[in-house]
Amino acid sequence: MNLPVDFVTYTKPLLGEQWAGFVEALDGESPTSIRINKSKITSGKSLTQVPWCDSGFYLDKRPQFTFDPLFHAGGYYVQEASSMFIAQVLKQYASPSMRVLDLCAAPGGKSTLIADFLDEHSFLVSNEVIRSRANILSENITKWGNPNTVVTNNDPSRIGKLKGFFDIVLVDAPCSGEGMFRKDEGAVAEWSLENVKLCKERQQRILADIWPALKSDGVLIYSTCTYNLEENELNVRWIRDELNADILSVDVSEEWGISPSFLEDVTAYRFFPDKTNGEGFFCAVLRKKGDEENSVSKIKEKDNRSKINLETEYKNLILNSDRFTFYLRNDKWFAFPSCLYSQLQIIRSELNLVSEGICLGEFKGKDFVPDQSLALSNFLNKDAFVTLDLDWKTTISYLRKEALVFTDQPKGYILLTYQNIPLGFVKNIGNRANNLYPQEWRIRSAYVPDTVESII
Repeated sequence: MNLPVDFVTYTKPLLGEQWAGFVEALDGESPTSIRINKSKITSGKSLTQVPWCDSGFYLDKRPQFTFDPLFHAGGYYVQEASSMFIAQVLKQYASPSMRVLDLCAAPGGKSTLIADFLDEHSFLVSNEVIRSRANILSENITKWGNPNTVVTNNDPSRIGKLKGFFDIVLVDAPCSGEGMFRKDEGAVAEWSLENVKLCKERQQRILADIWPALKSDGVLIYSTCTYNLEENELNVRWIRDELNADILSVDVSEEWGISPSFLEDVTAYRFFPDKTNGEGFFCAVLRKKGDEENSVSKIKEKDNRSKINLETEYKNLILNSDRFTFYLRNDKWFAFPSCLYSQLQIIRSELNLVSEGICLGEFKGKDFVPDQSLALSNFLNKDAFVTLDLDWKTTISYLRKEALVFTDQPKGYILLTYQNIPLGFVKNIGNRANNLYPQEWRIRSAYVPDTVESII
C-alpha cells in the first residue's frame, strides 16, 4: 500500500517496533464480519465468533450479501468487527430503562447493536445530520425490528437543547479514516494532515454541542476509525479537562489483542489490523461530572394521538398490543410502546423525526394497507395474515420488485416470508399480485446468480 508520506512520518514513531507488522497487515485482506439479529435468527451455520461481541461472527469470505434474502429481512447486519467493541462497553455500562443517543448513527451498525442491549423500557434515538444518510439509517433500523427506537435528522446543537435527557451518548465521530485504509483506497487518497486538524476541530465542536444533552453521571462513548493522537487521546483529554468528565475503563481480555492508549493519563482501547482481526478503531468511555439540573421536564408535551380509534382488528396486527399506544401521524397509523410514549412526545417536539416505532400502515378508502415497517417488526403478529413462504428465486424477484403471480392463494394482503422470516407484503388480486416492497429498497443489480446465496 502506498501510504502518504506525512502519515508515515507521523505514525511510524508512535508504533515503533510494531510498524513493520502494521504495514504488512495493511497489504493483507480485510476480514468480513456480521452481527446476527437474535430476535429473528435462532440458529444457523457454525461460524467463528468475534471475541468481544456475542452476536458477531467472522465469515471465511465476502459473499454477495445482496442476494441473501435474510440480509434484506434484517436477519443480520454486515459490520466491521472492531467497531463491535461497543458491545463490550454496553455490557458493562448499560442498565434497564435507559435513554440512549447514537449521534452519528448512519448507516446503523452501532445503533442496531445498541438496540440489542436495551430492555423494553429503554429508548434509543439514532441521529444522522445528512438527510440521505438518515434515510439509509432509517431503513436499517426498520429492518432490525425494534419498536422502542426513533431516527432523527438533526444537527448536534439542536439535540443539545434536550438538557440531561440521555443516560448514554455514543459519538462515533466523523474522522480522517486512517483505520479504513485497508478497506477503502479513497480514504488513503483523501488523507492529509490538514484534514486531521479539521476533523479534530469538528469532533470537538460536535462533542461540545451534544454535551448538555448527557445527564450528570451519564456515560459518553467516544470512538473513531483512525489512529492519530489528535482525533483520539488528545480529544479524550480535552473532554476530560474542558467538559469536566472522568475517564472510565472497560473490561477486556489480553487474548483479544486490543492495544492500550498511547498516553499514560488517558485510558483508551485501540485496534490495529496486525493485532486484532479487524480494521483500525479507537474507543474511550467517560462519565460526565457535575450536578446540572435535568430540564427536560420543562418541555411542554403535545398529545398528537388521533381522536379516531383504530379498530381492534388492526391493533391485533402486532403482538402484545395492550403495551402500545396507537396514533395517527401524516395519514399513517403508528404503534409505540406506551411506557415510552411521553418521551417520544418530547423528542418530536424538539427534533425532526425520520421514522418512529412501528408504522402499521394507512387507510386508502376502506382498505388498510400494511406497511413494510410492520412486516419487519419483531412484534408482528404473523397469525393476522395469510402467510406464504417463498423459494429463493421467487424471493429475489420480490426483492427486485418484479411482478408476481399467486393464483393458488386467496385475494387480499399476503405476508411473504423466506425460511419463515418475514420479508414484506403483496396484495393478491387474482391474476397478479401487487408488489408492495419499497421502491427505494429494491435490488437494483441486473445480475442474478444461478445459485442460492446462503450466509448464515
